[in-house]
Order: sequence, then C-alpha cells, then structure tokens
Amino acid sequence: MTSSDTALAHPITEDDIANFLVHNPEFFERHAALLASVQLSSGLAGRAVSLQERQAELLRDKNKALEQRIVEMMRHGQENSAIGEKMQAWSRQLLLAAQPQDIPGVITSELQKQFLIPQAAIKVWGVDAAYAELAFACGVSPDAQAFASALSRPYCGPNKGLEAVRWLPDAVSVQSMAVIALRAGAAPKAFGALVLGSADRERFQSDMATDFLQRIGELASAALSRLRSAVPPSLD
Repeated sequence: MTSSDTALAHPITEDDIANFLVHNPEFFERHAALLASVQLSSGLAGRAVSLQERQAELLRDKNKALEQRIVEMMRHGQENSAIGEKMQAWSRQLLLAAQPQDIPGVITSELQKQFLIPQAAIKVWGVDAAYAELAFACGVSPDAQAFASALSRPYCGPNKGLEAVRWLPDAVSVQSMAVIALRAGAAPKAFGALVLGSADRERFQSDMATDFLQRIGELASAALSRLRSAVPPSLD
C-alpha cells in the first residue's frame, strides 16, 4: 500500500492537525506569514480578521471575564464581611443580656435590627418553672413542638399556615417565612423554635442556602440554655 493509499484509508482529521500544531509550535515560526494571511470571522465586528487579531480578541474576552470574576469575588467578600459584622453585633447583645428572661426578646429584636427582618418571634418549652408563665414559653401545641423536632434544617418557603406563623405580630401579611429549630447541642428533640417572616414572597425561598440560619439557630440555642435552669449548677 502506497502512502497515498494510506492517506485515503486514514484521512487527516481536525484533531490530527490540532495535535500537530500543539506539538510543533515552531511551525508558525517557519510559516509566519500564515498568521497574517489566515482570515477568520470576528465575533465582535462581524468582519474577517487575521488569526493574530482573532487571538487578541479572544484574549481580551478572557481578560474581561477574569475581571468580572474578580469584581464578583470582591463584592462577595464585602457582603460576607458585612454579614460577619452584623453577626458579631447580634452575638454581643446576647452576651450582654442581664437576665435569662430577656434573651428571647434580644434574639428577635436584634435580628430585626441587624438583618432588616420585618418580623421575628420565638417560643421555647421545657423551661425552668421560674419562666414557664412568660409569653415566650406559652401557647405552643404538641404538634408545633413535633414539627420543630422534625426539622433537620431550617424550613424556608411560603406561608403555608403553620402554627409558628401565628406567633408573629402581623401573621396575615407574611408571604414567606423561615422556621429554625432550637436544640441543646446535638439533641434530637427541639426545645424551641425561631420564626422569621416577611411580606416579600422572595425573602425566604425553599431553595435558598440555610447555613447562615443554622448558625443563628445554634447561637440562639446556646444563649437560651440559661432558661432551662433557674439555679446555676454547683461547682462542688
């Protein structure tokens, strides 16, 4: 079989050409005129340009995309920094609460203040007898307690008429909501629930990330542990 017969049996493909150019970059040194003579369609101007010009366009597009990513990263960094500062301010107020019974109110009022949440409410159960008659420890049905215990992650989504939404001061206006279970460490059962509500149906969506809400729940749970014992444990 002659070389021409071999070429007909195995025609050169675009991949063969590309592989040859990748492994033989000196080809363009020997045929420099090709870089200027090869004409390609420009995606920007809609006209034919040289291979060199087309490559420059591609590099400019790549640089522009990288610049946009850098701007996006900077924006996310600034947003994360702002959230971190708000979280610190909220946590600080929890630590400054003078009396255990003040903590539920501090949790909700500071969340509304720091994160511009329109409505927030909290309920806890199984508290010490000294706090059992306070508003935040009353009016929770066994079904609502079971619902909170069943949450492995915060519920986010539309107002479906859950009992928790009725804890908010203006339940009728709530279009979207979040319910965060409050637990003592890794305990399977919840001892409370934090509910957030908004008239904006897009504020709390079912597909939103809940890591931030889970952190709020963990910090709130730790602060509320003071309500579960009116007398500090003995150091003896």
